[in-house]
Amino acid sequence: MENLDDSVRDALEVDMVVDITTNGRKTGQGRRIEIWAHNLNGQVIITGSPGRRGWYANLAASPELTFHLKGDVKADLKAIARLVTDEAERRSILDKVKCMSAFEQRRNMDVEEYVRGSCLLEVSFK
Repeated sequence: MENLDDSVRDALEVDMVVDITTNGRKTGQGRRIEIWAHNLNGQVIITGSPGRRGWYANLAASPELTFHLKGDVKADLKAIARLVTDEAERRSILDKVKCMSAFEQRRNMDVEEYVRGSCLLEVSFK
């Protein structure tokens, strides 16, 4: 994140509601959705509720995305997703999300349910 503007880095320091644009795995067209992101001591994480998600399947097929900040700071950031599939790493990250998140739904999540069935990825900015 060292290559990002100070205001962007500051905006990424909190839990945030952002949009992401992925490339459709079948059409190649951009697909934009709203989602929650979490900053865990510099590691930007996106997780969805357990279940299948089109955005996650798109990122599995093509990991490039655009991460759109849309709060006080607005920015369209090119990024790469790394799907987190290792069970121990998933548990460690999700435990941190549960403890650190400002979002009540995340603080009340069943970590083991999320380990088994949620979409989980780490975002790195280009």
